[in-house]
Amino acid sequence: MKILVLNCGSSSLKYQLIDMEQEKVMAQGLLERIGIPGSLLTHIPNGNAGEKVKISRDVPDHKVGIQMVIAALQDENHGVIKDMGEIDAVGHRVVHGGEKFADSVIIDDEVMKVLHECAELAPLHNPANILGIEACSSLMPGVPQVAVFDTAFHQTVPQEAHIYGLPYEYYEKYAVRRYGFHGTSHKYVARRCARLLGRPLEELKIVTCHLGNGCSLTAVKNGISIDTSLGFGTISGPIMGTRCGDVDPAVIPFLMEKEGLTAAEMNNILYKKSGLLGISGVSSDMRDIEAAAAEGNERAQLALDIFAYMNRKYIGAYAAAMGGLDAIVFTAGIGENGIAIREKICQGLEFLGAVIDPEKNKVRGQEAEISRDGSTVKIYVIPTNEELMIAQDTLELVKGRRGCCCCR
Repeated sequence: MKILVLNCGSSSLKYQLIDMEQEKVMAQGLLERIGIPGSLLTHIPNGNAGEKVKISRDVPDHKVGIQMVIAALQDENHGVIKDMGEIDAVGHRVVHGGEKFADSVIIDDEVMKVLHECAELAPLHNPANILGIEACSSLMPGVPQVAVFDTAFHQTVPQEAHIYGLPYEYYEKYAVRRYGFHGTSHKYVARRCARLLGRPLEELKIVTCHLGNGCSLTAVKNGISIDTSLGFGTISGPIMGTRCGDVDPAVIPFLMEKEGLTAAEMNNILYKKSGLLGISGVSSDMRDIEAAAAEGNERAQLALDIFAYMNRKYIGAYAAAMGGLDAIVFTAGIGENGIAIREKICQGLEFLGAVIDPEKNKVRGQEAEISRDGSTVKIYVIPTNEELMIAQDTLELVKGRRGCCCCR
C-alpha cells in the first residue's frame, strides 16, 4: 500500500509518499509560498537519495499545490508512480482535534464538521489542514483520507493535569484546558524506545523530550501520555527558540500597562520575541547561541543555562508524576543534534539513576543509547519520524484493524 502523507501549512505543503510494505519513502518534498508570488516546489524522488528537483510556478491555492505535487510524483523523468491510482490513501497531519479525538480517524462529513469547530483553537494551523483535506477530496474522490492529530496522544492526560486553576466555567464554555502538542512525535519515539529496550511499552515510564524551535516534554506511563508541557497554546513549558515558556501570568498585565501594549502586541512578544532569542539577544538558533557563549557572551550562556535547567526540572517532575523512570528520549532538531545541551540537561539527574556517557553522547541525528553502562535509567537519542507515524496510523485505519475512531 502506498500512502501520501500531507502536512499543510497556511502557505506551505510538506509531503512524503511512503510504500508501507517496506516503510520506504518513495519521494518527498516541500511546496513553499502558496498564494504568494514566487511559489517553489522542491521535489526529491527516492527519499533523501534522489536529486532535488526544483519547479517554479505560481500556486494560487492548496488545490493547485496538491495537483502540482501529484504531477511531480507521476512525472516521466522524476516521478515514482505511473498514475494517481497507485495512491491508496492520504494521511493528513492535523494540529488540533480538541477533546473530540483521542486517536486518528478516517475523515468523513462529521469529522470535517468537528475540524471546523476546532479551528478557533488553532487558527494558524487547522484552516490550512482543512484546505488540504478538501483539495484531496476534490482531486482524489474515493481515496480514503485519515486525520492524525497533534493533540490526540495527550487526550489521556487526566483532569488533575489538564484543568487549569481558573473558574471552571471557562473550561465548560470555551474548552480552556491543557491540550498538548507534538503528540505524533512523542508517540513515535516512545514506541521506538520500547523496542530498543526490548520491553512492552505498556510497562514503561518514559520522558520524551521533543526539543526544537518549539519544545515539549511528555510523561509517557504505560504507553499513554499522562502529562505534557505544552498547554492550551504552544507557549508553556521550557523556553523555546522565540517563545517564553513558563512565566508568571502576573507579568503580562504588568508589562502591558508599563509598555502600553495591546493584547496582540503582548502575544507577539511572548511567542516571537522571547525564549532563547529574548534572553540571549543573539539568535533563536541553538547553534548560534552556543557559539556566542563559547566566545564569552554572558547572556548567551544564561540562555543555555535556563534552557537546560527548565528541561531538567520537567524531567524530574515527570519522574515524580509517574512514580519512577525507565528512560529519557531526546528528539527533534536540538534533541537529535545538541551534544552539549543534552549533556547539560542530564547533569544533576544522576540521583534518578540517569547517567549520560559523554563519549556515547557524541552523536548527531542518529539513533543511539547515550547513557553510561550501568545507568538504571536509559537515555536515548531517537530521530523522530512523524510522517511514518501518520502513515502507520493511516494504514491501520484503512485496513480496518482498528475500527473507525475514538470520537467521544
